Amino acid sequence: MAKIAFILLCHKDPDAIIAQAKQLTAVGDYIAIHFDASAKREHFAKITAALADNPNVTFARKRIRCGWGEWSLVQATLYAIEAAVNAFPRATHFYMVSGDCMVIKSAKYIHEFLDTHDKDYIESFDYFESDWIKTGWKEERLIYRHYFNERTQKKLFYGSFALQEKFGLTREVPSDIQVQIGSQWWCLRRRTIEWILDFTRERKDVMRFFSTTWIPDETFFQTLVRHVVPEDEIECRTLTFLMFTDYGMPVTFYNDHYDLLLSQDFLFARKISPEAKDLKKRLGEVYANESAEFQISGEGRSLFKFLSGRGRIGRRFAPRFWETESTLGRDRELMIIACKKWHVAKRLLHRIRQETNVPAIEYLFSEENTELPDLGGIQSTLGKRTRHRRALMRMLFDYHETDRMIICLDTANIDLLQDFYSDRSKTKLLEIECEFSDAYLIGHATRVGLAGEDTPEETIKSLLPTIRYDVTFESDRIRDNDFPNHYRLRERVSPEENAEPLSEFLDISVEKARDIAAMEYLFVD
Repeated sequence: MAKIAFILLCHKDPDAIIAQAKQLTAVGDYIAIHFDASAKREHFAKITAALADNPNVTFARKRIRCGWGEWSLVQATLYAIEAAVNAFPRATHFYMVSGDCMVIKSAKYIHEFLDTHDKDYIESFDYFESDWIKTGWKEERLIYRHYFNERTQKKLFYGSFALQEKFGLTREVPSDIQVQIGSQWWCLRRRTIEWILDFTRERKDVMRFFSTTWIPDETFFQTLVRHVVPEDEIECRTLTFLMFTDYGMPVTFYNDHYDLLLSQDFLFARKISPEAKDLKKRLGEVYANESAEFQISGEGRSLFKFLSGRGRIGRRFAPRFWETESTLGRDRELMIIACKKWHVAKRLLHRIRQETNVPAIEYLFSEENTELPDLGGIQSTLGKRTRHRRALMRMLFDYHETDRMIICLDTANIDLLQDFYSDRSKTKLLEIECEFSDAYLIGHATRVGLAGEDTPEETIKSLLPTIRYDVTFESDRIRDNDFPNHYRLRERVSPEENAEPLSEFLDISVEKARDIAAMEYLFVD
């Protein structure tokens, strides 16, 4: 009978990981876990302690920091695969899952399915001939070398690309491989996995090539499987059910999707909402039920498209994105830096990016040109961002695949602060109190259109008390709201005094916070 070694890459929610590992190994299957090295150390310790006595659980021999679109995701997968191959000699299949995946069939059904179908299940379409990539870069992913992370090192990423493009620094795809592309959620037989591992040891040239391609988790295994396995032994599809909205974001499944999921011709589903407690409980009961029967209809994608395309309301099947995204999510943490001097907040944000792994975005509700990913148009104007603020933020959380994010707001945006604080997510506020010279306030008046080059000096002087009062009034309004988790950095105090509130805001050590607070020119105009 088939015995599965699940390959799990994860970076958060240790309790959910522990529960997932216990469930998947309860019927005799195995799991190999790679827990992101950038995640909290105490979370990994909690996972290893809880699963230490489970002989069907192993961990990747090496933990590395993973980033979206990077080779690190493939390398982490290989580390977990190697651990599984060595620890579980009886495993017949290797199945890639994430912490957001959950079974939608019984263990008995899954094992019988794999016994009956002696195939490798992986999406693998010709990279250049297929239309799997709908928009954006195609050959640029391969023929140029990508050393930087597009999300966390955007300027370096695109700067490096621009230089290579300018000087024609392209490269050839290895001549004996035909690059394929497809979903990263696969199920492969043991023989195939062993062939792939042999290939990685023998073909260092191919490994070097893929290690500097962009988004290699969509091409590496897809290409190698086609290279080492006969075509008639490959089923070009995933066994994990997933859908995408018109905005290009993964559809999240909730409690009322239970019947829909069970009727799909798949073994797992992704993504299950962290808040769908009842759905998780019911699916867990199905997994353990040996007598469960399934009526496969497979209409999920067409039904979702039909219902969501007609603007229907309610909770049956799947709501429109502005309904499901009306909350950021109970398990998410939004950290807001509020500062009137935008350049001060941006300097601090830049340093925080260097010292932490938390995605950080500048004044997205104040500056039209703030760098944002393409989210289907919702990010295109300040008006849209503000109207659909929670939907936008939820999509940014999903895009960055994170539960923690930092944004900057002007202290005048009290309505945005009140709205985010009313959400079920955890919200933190770091207010930066700056000193305001007359020269700065005059410049501010010019920037916001209160004064111009030809405004008489007397008029400007008469404006100064009013402008200074407005700045003070904005800070007073923030205090009057008595927001919880409200911390302050002050220009007039020492880095040592600023270290403690910054440490609590970012959840980092006081020593690291002091290094950030002590940066040169932080408050210089």
